[in-house]
Amino acid sequence: MDLKVVEMETPEGCNLVLGQSHFIKTVEDVYEAMASSTPTVKFGLAFCESSGERLVRVDGNDEELKKSASENALRLGCGHSFVVLMRDAFPINVLNQLKVVPEVCTIYAATANPLEVIVAETEQGRGILGVIDGQTPLGVEDEEGVQWRKGILRKFGYKT
Repeated sequence: MDLKVVEMETPEGCNLVLGQSHFIKTVEDVYEAMASSTPTVKFGLAFCESSGERLVRVDGNDEELKKSASENALRLGCGHSFVVLMRDAFPINVLNQLKVVPEVCTIYAATANPLEVIVAETEQGRGILGVIDGQTPLGVEDEEGVQWRKGILRKFGYKT
Protein backbone atom coordinates (compact mmCIF):
# COMPACT_ATOMS: atom_id res chain seq x y z
CA MET A 1 0.00 0.00 0.00
CA ASP A 2 1.20 3.49 -0.87
CA LEU A 3 0.11 6.64 0.93
CA LYS A 4 -0.31 9.85 -1.02
CA VAL A 5 -1.29 13.42 -0.23
CA VAL A 6 -3.58 14.97 -2.84
CA GLU A 7 -4.02 18.73 -2.74
CA MET A 8 -7.47 19.91 -3.68
CA GLU A 9 -7.61 23.09 -5.74
CA THR A 10 -10.39 25.49 -4.81
CA PRO A 11 -11.04 28.49 -7.08
CA GLU A 12 -10.98 31.93 -5.46
CA GLY A 13 -14.13 32.67 -3.47
CA CYS A 14 -15.32 29.05 -3.43
CA ASN A 15 -16.02 26.37 -0.86
CA LEU A 16 -15.43 22.66 -1.40
CA VAL A 17 -17.37 19.67 -0.10
CA LEU A 18 -15.70 16.27 -0.28
CA GLY A 19 -17.74 13.15 0.34
CA GLN A 20 -18.16 9.42 -0.21
CA SER A 21 -21.15 7.88 -1.93
CA HIS A 22 -22.17 4.48 -3.27
CA PHE A 23 -24.04 4.73 -6.56
CA ILE A 24 -23.99 6.55 -9.91
CA LYS A 25 -27.37 8.09 -9.03
CA THR A 26 -25.33 10.38 -6.74
CA VAL A 27 -24.68 12.81 -9.59
CA GLU A 28 -28.33 13.65 -10.20
CA ASP A 29 -29.34 13.57 -6.53
CA VAL A 30 -26.48 15.81 -5.39
CA TYR A 31 -27.31 18.19 -8.25
CA GLU A 32 -30.92 18.38 -7.05
CA ALA A 33 -29.85 18.87 -3.41
CA MET A 34 -27.51 21.70 -4.38
CA ALA A 35 -29.93 23.42 -6.75
CA SER A 36 -32.78 23.33 -4.24
CA SER A 37 -30.70 24.38 -1.21
CA THR A 38 -30.38 28.08 -1.98
CA PRO A 39 -31.33 30.04 -5.11
CA THR A 40 -28.00 31.87 -5.47
CA VAL A 41 -25.60 28.90 -5.40
CA LYS A 42 -23.31 28.34 -8.36
CA PHE A 43 -21.73 24.90 -8.32
CA GLY A 44 -19.95 22.09 -10.07
CA LEU A 45 -19.89 18.50 -8.91
CA ALA A 46 -17.87 15.48 -9.93
CA PHE A 47 -18.31 11.83 -8.93
CA CYS A 48 -15.69 9.09 -9.33
CA GLU A 49 -17.41 6.00 -10.69
CA SER A 50 -15.71 2.93 -9.22
CA SER A 51 -16.97 0.18 -11.55
CA GLY A 52 -18.12 -0.17 -15.13
CA GLU A 53 -16.50 2.50 -17.29
CA ARG A 54 -14.96 4.13 -14.19
CA LEU A 55 -15.44 7.68 -15.42
CA VAL A 56 -15.61 10.95 -13.55
CA ARG A 57 -19.28 11.94 -13.90
CA VAL A 58 -19.86 15.71 -13.90
CA ASP A 59 -22.79 18.12 -13.50
CA GLY A 60 -23.58 21.56 -12.10
CA ASN A 61 -24.79 24.99 -13.12
CA ASP A 62 -21.42 26.73 -13.58
CA GLU A 63 -18.95 25.65 -16.30
CA GLU A 64 -15.81 26.84 -14.49
CA LEU A 65 -16.77 25.01 -11.30
CA LYS A 66 -17.75 21.85 -13.21
CA LYS A 67 -14.30 21.83 -14.85
CA SER A 68 -12.50 22.44 -11.55
CA ALA A 69 -14.55 19.78 -9.71
CA SER A 70 -13.78 17.22 -12.42
CA GLU A 71 -10.05 18.03 -12.33
CA ASN A 72 -10.02 17.63 -8.53
CA ALA A 73 -11.95 14.34 -8.70
CA LEU A 74 -9.67 12.92 -11.40
CA ARG A 75 -6.54 13.91 -9.45
CA LEU A 76 -8.02 12.38 -6.28
CA GLY A 77 -9.01 9.21 -8.14
CA CYS A 78 -10.85 7.54 -5.23
CA GLY A 79 -13.81 5.38 -6.19
CA HIS A 80 -17.25 6.61 -5.18
CA SER A 81 -15.87 9.91 -3.90
CA PHE A 82 -17.46 13.18 -4.93
CA VAL A 83 -16.35 16.80 -5.02
CA VAL A 84 -18.67 19.80 -4.96
CA LEU A 85 -17.31 23.28 -5.57
CA MET A 86 -19.66 26.15 -4.78
CA ARG A 87 -19.78 29.90 -5.03
CA ASP A 88 -22.37 32.38 -3.66
CA ALA A 89 -23.28 30.00 -0.83
CA PHE A 90 -21.60 28.42 2.17
CA PRO A 91 -21.49 24.74 3.18
CA ILE A 92 -23.89 25.54 6.04
CA ASN A 93 -26.49 26.32 3.33
CA VAL A 94 -26.23 22.87 1.69
CA LEU A 95 -24.84 20.30 4.14
CA ASN A 96 -28.15 19.12 5.57
CA GLN A 97 -29.52 18.60 2.06
CA LEU A 98 -26.37 16.68 1.04
CA LYS A 99 -26.41 14.49 4.17
CA VAL A 100 -29.93 13.25 3.42
CA VAL A 101 -29.13 12.22 -0.17
CA PRO A 102 -29.68 8.43 0.07
CA GLU A 103 -26.39 7.58 -1.68
CA VAL A 104 -24.18 9.81 0.50
CA CYS A 105 -22.24 7.77 3.07
CA THR A 106 -19.81 10.35 4.48
CA ILE A 107 -18.86 14.00 4.26
CA TYR A 108 -15.11 14.31 4.83
CA ALA A 109 -14.78 18.08 4.56
CA ALA A 110 -16.71 21.25 3.83
CA THR A 111 -14.31 24.15 3.66
CA ALA A 112 -12.82 27.17 1.96
CA ASN A 113 -9.45 26.37 3.56
CA PRO A 114 -6.56 24.72 1.77
CA LEU A 115 -7.45 21.01 1.78
CA GLU A 116 -5.17 17.99 1.55
CA VAL A 117 -6.59 14.49 1.25
CA ILE A 118 -4.66 11.51 2.60
CA VAL A 119 -5.13 8.68 0.09
CA ALA A 120 -4.17 5.01 0.31
CA GLU A 121 -3.45 3.23 -2.98
CA THR A 122 -3.49 -0.56 -3.38
CA GLU A 123 -3.56 -2.84 -6.41
CA GLN A 124 -7.37 -2.53 -6.41
CA GLY A 125 -7.57 1.25 -6.33
CA ARG A 126 -7.51 4.31 -4.11
CA GLY A 127 -9.39 5.29 -0.95
CA ILE A 128 -9.64 8.34 1.28
CA LEU A 129 -8.14 7.87 4.75
CA GLY A 130 -8.76 11.40 5.97
CA VAL A 131 -8.27 15.10 5.32
CA ILE A 132 -6.11 17.98 6.48
CA ASP A 133 -8.39 21.02 6.53
CA GLY A 134 -6.54 24.30 6.91
CA GLN A 135 -3.69 24.91 9.32
CA THR A 136 -2.80 24.11 12.94
CA PRO A 137 -4.27 26.41 15.68
CA LEU A 138 -1.92 29.03 17.09
CA GLY A 139 -3.62 29.47 20.48
CA VAL A 140 -6.95 29.89 22.26
CA GLU A 141 -9.29 32.81 21.62
CA ASP A 142 -9.37 35.67 24.12
CA GLU A 143 -12.29 38.03 24.81
CA GLU A 144 -11.49 40.04 21.67
CA GLY A 145 -11.58 36.80 19.66
CA VAL A 146 -14.96 35.87 21.17
CA GLN A 147 -16.37 39.27 20.19
CA TRP A 148 -14.98 38.93 16.64
CA ARG A 149 -16.51 35.42 16.28
CA LYS A 150 -19.91 36.58 17.51
CA GLY A 151 -19.77 39.66 15.28
CA ILE A 152 -18.90 37.78 12.10
CA LEU A 153 -21.79 35.32 12.63
CA ARG A 154 -24.20 38.24 12.99
CA LYS A 155 -22.69 40.03 9.98
CA PHE A 156 -23.32 36.91 7.86
CA GLY A 157 -26.87 36.67 9.24
CA TYR A 158 -26.48 33.35 11.04
CA LYS A 159 -27.23 34.86 14.47
CA THR A 160 -29.26 37.85 15.61
